[in-house]
Amino acid sequence: MKHKLVILFMIFLTFIIFIPLRAQNPDDNESLNNLEDFLRLAALNNAALKAGFEQWKAAVEQVTQARSLPDPMFTYGYFIKEVETRVGPQRQKFEIMQTFPWFGVLEAREDEAAALAKAAYQRYETEKLKLFHEVKQAFYEYTFLAQAIKITEENLQLLIHFEEITRTRYATATASHPDIIRVQIEMALLEDRLKSLTELRPALAARLNALVNRPSQLPLPWPASPPYQDISIEPQTLHQLLVKHNPQLQTLQFEIESAGYREIVAQKREYPNIGIGLSYIDTGSAVMPNVDDSGQDPIMAMITLSLPIWSDKNKAAQRQAQAGRLQKTHQKNQLENDLAARIQKIFYEFQDTNRKIKLYQDTIIPKTREMLTASETAYQAGSIDFLSLIDAQRLLLRYQLEYENALATSGQKLAELEMLAGTELNQTELPSEKK
Repeated sequence: MKHKLVILFMIFLTFIIFIPLRAQNPDDNESLNNLEDFLRLAALNNAALKAGFEQWKAAVEQVTQARSLPDPMFTYGYFIKEVETRVGPQRQKFEIMQTFPWFGVLEAREDEAAALAKAAYQRYETEKLKLFHEVKQAFYEYTFLAQAIKITEENLQLLIHFEEITRTRYATATASHPDIIRVQIEMALLEDRLKSLTELRPALAARLNALVNRPSQLPLPWPASPPYQDISIEPQTLHQLLVKHNPQLQTLQFEIESAGYREIVAQKREYPNIGIGLSYIDTGSAVMPNVDDSGQDPIMAMITLSLPIWSDKNKAAQRQAQAGRLQKTHQKNQLENDLAARIQKIFYEFQDTNRKIKLYQDTIIPKTREMLTASETAYQAGSIDFLSLIDAQRLLLRYQLEYENALATSGQKLAELEMLAGTELNQTELPSEKK
């Protein structure tokens, strides 16, 4: 019963979290303003996650079946040729028999099924974390595309401004005609890049739509960019979170427990099953008159025992259960090692990306803006050639895109860390880019 209550509580908690969101219309673009909206919609509508949830519910129902007794057996017999007895002829026979497994078998089966139900819940959690990771990956890619288009448009306007400066200087004979051609070439290249970025939008929107179970052709608005975050955590703590919360490891742990109970069931195969029943025989009146108990229907109590005499079969079942438990144990140990190595590598990449973000934000982009402003002033004064001005503009475009890409990568790496750790990590918001 305690296992059933725990599992029902988990189901109740899941519905408490997600039922209030069922009113959302998956086709309503206004409900998709930020990352949390996409995550909620994915949790409600993703078909693969729904399948995992139903698999978990099916495993829960196995607990009741495992602790239940086998169905009683009813037997009916009709005497084709009546058996004549002193008290009368026997005409038909009724029997009912209930079999009981050996002591402790039902409890062990219930514990085994409950552990498997918990493992199924952890598999559902694994699918949910993977889904959230995929949503975050696609979302950050989509938001980067929005920023890339915005930055490219801003730089295109900057080139238009440079063209005006160049034409003004050319009119006063302080600039050459090739300068105008250079800026027009740069504008053409930037317009082509802008077109490529714009045409990529439907493909990325289709990926997000698929994850939240919306028609792929539905348009998506540009969502609000999430705050980009850093975490303050030690690698040792990250490993502890992995071991404690990672649902893949928890799945294997519950499967190990289930295999242990399966061993107990296999060991108890050496003991007999017990059957208790009643037999009733319908008897007619005696042929001879004045016979005591004439027509009395006999009732007989019965007991049966299975005979577990095939010890080789029972020992093989025990060895099979033990091998299954050891296989899951080794599998869990290897998975823990693999995940620990993976989370350490992702953590390094996350920290390295955030270091680059701060470098771009605090030094490179402000200095590049300063260099571009100085280059524009120097070009207007005739101190530098137009190529130096264009190079400064190219560097600003490049570093702005690299900065936005690093921000998106940081969000994706954090999402992967949280998927592996099985929980949200302590987060601190980074300051916005200095203009």
